[in-house]
Amino acid sequence: MRNTGAALLSAAILSLAALASPVAAQHAHDHARRADSDTAYASMQTRGESAMGVDQYTSAHQFEDLPDGGRIELQRDSTDSAGVAEIRAHLQSIAKAFAQGDFDVPGFVHAGPVPGTEVMRERRDRITYRFHPLPGGGEVRIGTADTTAGRAVHEFLAFQRREHRVETPATPQ
Repeated sequence: MRNTGAALLSAAILSLAALASPVAAQHAHDHARRADSDTAYASMQTRGESAMGVDQYTSAHQFEDLPDGGRIELQRDSTDSAGVAEIRAHLQSIAKAFAQGDFDVPGFVHAGPVPGTEVMRERRDRITYRFHPLPGGGEVRIGTADTTAGRAVHEFLAFQRREHRVETPATPQ
């Protein structure tokens, strides 16, 4: 039998997301369904909200491999100006921390070591991290010409996709 508190939380999330957009509503529905049955996932989402300052159930992540690195995208309904500002501040902070070899935030969110970060830390002078604003938040573009660093970036992004349970974005033409 389903927990009444979880059912109420799921209903509230779905109602709020439906006001934002159909895509956000589907994203929130998927997150709410997972939280009902997966306490580890729900705990990660709670830690993510604490670290990022925005509700993880009403925000959408993307982690994309690119030939010269990759990108981390986080967005939410663009009419939520406070949430968008929080995302942008968080991503700017992440870009700066990663450039210094500091991967404490992903370690906190995922409650342990994150694959790829040790090599990314060791080769930080061969990797760039650039923040770019997007309508509902922003992205951190990760760039490197170093093949070892590039493999570590892809390992890091693959782990993030698995943990956050997001689909791999289509490869740009």
